[in-house]
Amino acid sequence: MASLHFACPSFRSPEIWATHQSHRRPILISSKKTQYLVCCVKNSTKTLDKIEENKPEIQLEFIGPKAGPDGSYPVDKASTVSGEKLLRNIMVDNKIELYAAYGKVMNCGGGGSCGTCIVEIVDGKELLNERTNTELRYLKKKPESWRLACQTIVGNKENSGKVVVQRLPQWKK
Repeated sequence: MASLHFACPSFRSPEIWATHQSHRRPILISSKKTQYLVCCVKNSTKTLDKIEENKPEIQLEFIGPKAGPDGSYPVDKASTVSGEKLLRNIMVDNKIELYAAYGKVMNCGGGGSCGTCIVEIVDGKELLNERTNTELRYLKKKPESWRLACQTIVGNKENSGKVVVQRLPQWKK
């Protein structure tokens, strides 16, 4: 079996490769489902930083469900590249509480089959995808601003801005 060795491989889409002059000649690798363009890059760390800087970013604020002793609601903050993550994954990755007691034990892990990851979008709903069929089924008697975090894509790879999310809106009084 023959093997190939690269000094510094970089998997990139053709449009990214075309914009960076520091790449060597690309090699196309294909499988049945996916194609990869493998390029060797000079100073690959700097090149990756430049690519990340150009991607639009969504800022998120997560408002806690209950007021603290001083009467203010706790706020957690996070950010993500537009169009790359589900709201649920952002919350889990940043250790932001998503589920009520029942949901912590009985959630489906993001499969869209339990309806326990309900959030309310207070501001920035235009930066999110439309409600999915799963959401329409689980949230048909809920306010239009309520979403399932496991079905909500943050951004569309082109937009940037701020989204304000109320955690556990069913607890809000």
